[in-house]
Amino acid sequence: MAHTLSRNLVHCVFSTEGRIDLIPDPERLRQYLCGIARAQEISILAIGGTKNHLHILLALPPAVPLAKVVQDSKGNSSKWLGEMTGKFAWQRGYGAFSVSESKREQVMAYIAGQEEHHRKWTFEQEYLTLLQKSGVTFDPENVFG
Repeated sequence: MAHTLSRNLVHCVFSTEGRIDLIPDPERLRQYLCGIARAQEISILAIGGTKNHLHILLALPPAVPLAKVVQDSKGNSSKWLGEMTGKFAWQRGYGAFSVSESKREQVMAYIAGQEEHHRKWTFEQEYLTLLQKSGVTFDPENVFG
């Protein structure tokens, strides 16, 4: 085969340190992160969240490690938000969940509906549910640091 062909959709989730409302303008953050992704030739299919966490559905290129994408996104945005607000930090770690193409639209709608969703659920409830539904093994005592 002459070319590497792939379609790796990944739903990434990460929160501010302590899940505190540290994101002053979630829309500006989304725009900033889309710019970072474009510069790295990463396709962001959906991005959304609230003042304390973020969801990104991305198409991961075959030669780019997921950890590098998340590290660059969190690192650059943390610096930018820190300069804007005076103090900012993301939580250590992140959640990443594979998404089949058949569920892409459903996940995109879920990410777009974050504000409505969080009128009923906390981030903690949402994150634990994502982990459980994805079959991720975790220690409930230490999942949030």
